[in-house]
Amino acid sequence: MIYYTSICANYLPKAMALADSLKRHNPKAIFVLCLVEREVPKLASDFEHFDHVVLAKDAGWENFDSFMFRHSIVEASTAVKPRFMQYLMERFTESGKFVYLDPDVLVYGEFVELEALLDKHSIVVAPHLLRPGNVDMEISSLAHGSYNLGFLAVSRSANSEKFVGWWAERLFLFCYDDKVRGIFTDQKWIDLAPSFFDVHILKHHGYDFATWSLLGSDLREQDGAYVVNGDPLRFIHFSGLDSGTIEKAIGWWLEDGNKGVFCKLFEEYKSTLDRFGQKEYGRLPWSYNAYGSGAPIKKSVRVLYRDPALWSSIPSPFDSSDAQISEAAGGADSAKADGVVVGEDAALQARYPRAKSAPPTIVDRFARSILDIGFGASVAKSLKVLVGK
Repeated sequence: MIYYTSICANYLPKAMALADSLKRHNPKAIFVLCLVEREVPKLASDFEHFDHVVLAKDAGWENFDSFMFRHSIVEASTAVKPRFMQYLMERFTESGKFVYLDPDVLVYGEFVELEALLDKHSIVVAPHLLRPGNVDMEISSLAHGSYNLGFLAVSRSANSEKFVGWWAERLFLFCYDDKVRGIFTDQKWIDLAPSFFDVHILKHHGYDFATWSLLGSDLREQDGAYVVNGDPLRFIHFSGLDSGTIEKAIGWWLEDGNKGVFCKLFEEYKSTLDRFGQKEYGRLPWSYNAYGSGAPIKKSVRVLYRDPALWSSIPSPFDSSDAQISEAAGGADSAKADGVVVGEDAALQARYPRAKSAPPTIVDRFARSILDIGFGASVAKSLKVLVGK
């Protein structure tokens, strides 16, 4: 099988840990690194477990700079995923199975179940949740998507090629963190996939085990391997490491009786990242973060550039400036509409006029709090405010 991940340079230590663990448990795997940078760092080209390192811009784009400019660093590394999968299917013509894994994944076993599934199904996705009960994560899944796109597998077929083509078309135009409009990068789109295509939903607790899986989980060591809720552990998705979400989730959803093994593996994962240079390389700058002049790009200007009219009038945005793009967009970055609106709010209102509104209500604030810290924590926070503590 062909495996790949897509990253910017600051995620190289995580991708190295992923590739190292994948090859250890799946020695026949071919691992391809999709790098969303202008050049390949020596660290990447020298790493033995990266079988191929390909710059995202070399995967078949008409104007990659224009595409990159309208995305943040997180949006960019997800927006390239379907086009890069198409590239892999075009390049590795003798291979029939392709798997995407997020860089913050660590592999613990051979993917025997997935290999077998891809003989029968051409699209395999994994849901965030396999059982009800964690209302925080149920609400979060409504906002961020039912399926976690830290994993996606396809086998070559007309069905999967149509799916990847549809996904690539959608992400070319709409791969933004814009939950107000029902969009969450590449992930929320996949909620539609089972309606449009033949999709197999992988209901195996050992694939994509993550923070959202913790509540009521039974992860244990058994006969020299790990088992979670009766299924052999295949990989853990350590999503939320950099934000501190994993530590919070351990406190929220694990108890003394079921936290030991996960906490042990989490500590081992952090040590693995240190071994691959996380402290040094985890701060590498993104080469698409500034204009050619070296001036930083305002997020609000990236949002303005999402207007397709600007793609033709300013086809080389990295050779431009905040002022030039704002002027071409009608001065929206400092627009006045029903009062003074500046910065990111102005850009959002210029791009999406229906977003203009009165100040957020208490319901709006509570909904945003749920997305940020979860339902239970939001209720506790609200009660403290109500009682004046």
